[in-house]
Amino acid sequence: MAAQANASRVWIGLDDTDNPDSGCTTATFDDLLKYISHIDGFEIIERRLVRLWPFAERRTRGNGALACLISCSKESIPNLEKLLSNFFDELVLDLNVEMNDMTSPALLYSYEELNEDLYWEAVRQKVNLNVRRNSLDSVKILSLDSDWGLIGASSAMAWKSIESSTWELIAWRFSDNIGSQREVTSSVVKKMESLFPDTFVNRDPTADKGLIAPRTPCPVLYGIRGATSQAVLSAHEWLQSNQDTEKCERYAIHRTNQLSDDHILGYSSATVLTKPVETKGAHSSLDVFSHGRKITLVAFKEGGDVNRLLRRLIPGDRINWLGLESPDGSIHLERLKVESSLPRIIGRPICCNDKTMRSAGSNQPLRCLSCQKIVEKHWLFEDISLTGIELVDGWAEPTASQRRHLSKPLLLGSPIKFANKVV
Repeated sequence: MAAQANASRVWIGLDDTDNPDSGCTTATFDDLLKYISHIDGFEIIERRLVRLWPFAERRTRGNGALACLISCSKESIPNLEKLLSNFFDELVLDLNVEMNDMTSPALLYSYEELNEDLYWEAVRQKVNLNVRRNSLDSVKILSLDSDWGLIGASSAMAWKSIESSTWELIAWRFSDNIGSQREVTSSVVKKMESLFPDTFVNRDPTADKGLIAPRTPCPVLYGIRGATSQAVLSAHEWLQSNQDTEKCERYAIHRTNQLSDDHILGYSSATVLTKPVETKGAHSSLDVFSHGRKITLVAFKEGGDVNRLLRRLIPGDRINWLGLESPDGSIHLERLKVESSLPRIIGRPICCNDKTMRSAGSNQPLRCLSCQKIVEKHWLFEDISLTGIELVDGWAEPTASQRRHLSKPLLLGSPIKFANKVV
């Protein structure tokens, strides 16, 4: 009770209020903050949008959770707790949770900062729900029996932003527009990108399409990501002033862990052991030897240049890679680079009439069957072909529309920073 009596700061987290067909936790969290905003001394210090382990069983695309750090007067703490409880009760009724097993909301608050290890655990691997629940003794939890949302909510509360953390401004639609096509054209997004260079991942130039507007029937109109809060705000104000862009009902700016590569266990080099195996869906895999063990690397069709580069490797090639360990132990590649490659045999030399020279027998020279020219037996070789693969400092990566929210584009920095963090 002493910590509560002296509290002037409160950490609040929320997760698992949406599903693939409707809703958005970002909008629900904004509702929550407005609901408690009239308490004495209320001030939002930092909003957080935190992306977590991409393989989590219960997730929507992006696997994001919301949190914030607020300040309020000590005297308003009882009122704050009452409002949080009332909001959660109303949320459960609105979501009709008893009839909807796709959502498992949890609203958490704490008067103490959570251990950052809770974040690192949830961004890189599967979290055991019971273990996480038992580690939150100092946290007030509002949830149901199947409280899956407390994993994301507590992880977002535990995340600590740094100077290089990115920002995202989320604009929400008017309720009457939800479900209709969003009026955010690719040409307008392209113009916005050129005017505000401190924003990023706005569009996929390879497909000439914008990436800021989702394609699901959720309340979000668009999300603008950038290096500073002012950059995303300025881009939003310009976008809203454009007559061809749908107007938003409200917006908020969040500090995020997006483009951080926090989900990646490490950077590594490896020697290729096997030829690539291509599946029916054009996904590719091969085995490598890396740091004393055999590892399977997987590149999906959607990986684009990463997949194309993987399929050109042969045993003996040396590569560098960054990837995410999947539940089956394989590494899902996000970036790939050829460090050194073996020569590729392309055949015997060509002589007259574009005919290949033939061996005259064991330990015998090569002979042209047309002109009878004789040369020492040898093969022709070529280096690995990188034609048709776009590289940045030698690295291949998926196109912008196929990268994870957590992945850092190569143009924003080199993966070499991971050289001391190996799998």
